[in-house]
Amino acid sequence: MVPYSKPYKTASDLVTLLQARGLAISDTLRAERYISNIGYYRLSAYMFPFLLLPKTNHKFKVGVSFDNVLDLYRFDKKLRVLIFNEVEKVEIAVREAIVNVTAEMSGDKFWITSPSSYKSGAFFKSTMEKIDTEYNRSTEDFIEHFKKTYSDPYPPAWILAEILPMGNLMQLFRNLSDQRIRKAIAHKFGMQAPLLESWMTTLTLTRNACCHHSRVWNKVNAILPASPKKISGPWISTIPDQRRVYYNLCILRYFLIQIAPSNDLTNKLKELFAKFPQIDLSAMGFPDDWDNEPLWK
Repeated sequence: MVPYSKPYKTASDLVTLLQARGLAISDTLRAERYISNIGYYRLSAYMFPFLLLPKTNHKFKVGVSFDNVLDLYRFDKKLRVLIFNEVEKVEIAVREAIVNVTAEMSGDKFWITSPSSYKSGAFFKSTMEKIDTEYNRSTEDFIEHFKKTYSDPYPPAWILAEILPMGNLMQLFRNLSDQRIRKAIAHKFGMQAPLLESWMTTLTLTRNACCHHSRVWNKVNAILPASPKKISGPWISTIPDQRRVYYNLCILRYFLIQIAPSNDLTNKLKELFAKFPQIDLSAMGFPDDWDNEPLWK
């Protein structure tokens, strides 16, 4: 290990460096503006696929231009927006299932703040600390109204859940003491509880990457999603690399079919790919005949 010794470079310096490495740049001022506004380090992730082997030499393939890099960046941006909008639908549906199924089956409208709802007192204690933090700092009108109107220390589950992050709600689901409730929630989506946990974790991590403007199109997942053993809806016949975004999109498509059978995710993806025909779908984990799978028809 050695200290980081690379000097700071201006946008103009970086354009000169890229040209020296073989990247075709016809309008240097335009390239400088993009680098200044997007950042060289962020853009460099979209340059990597265009490098010659060995990539450690940082030499570009013949004929690669700055516009090729920008197109890949734009594609990834549009893909992130698409995924984020679709994952939102899934998260809202799962959120409502957790809240309402538990309230109905337990007969406790305050189940989120009831110690009997959970497997352990330690988990309940840590959960209440998180809830108190969110509840006390919330400025939502419905929370202010509840505090002014009712004498209960906390709102019922369907109100309180609205200020809790999705990750916290999945922790509540994971730690429910009544296994019948966990099974009933997962059954709403045609699966078993462990698979629901795994797939929601995958979608949440993907959504977080989209929120933070991170690269998605060819990213390798840090966590391997579970493979379904028994689900009620259509699935893929050939299991691809489960670390790639294609598998995440398969999970997303499965949930959307359960929530809204007439969803148009397949067409949205095809339209996006048609706008960027130069994109290597195999780098995303897509098989050649992906749209012939039962899941995508």
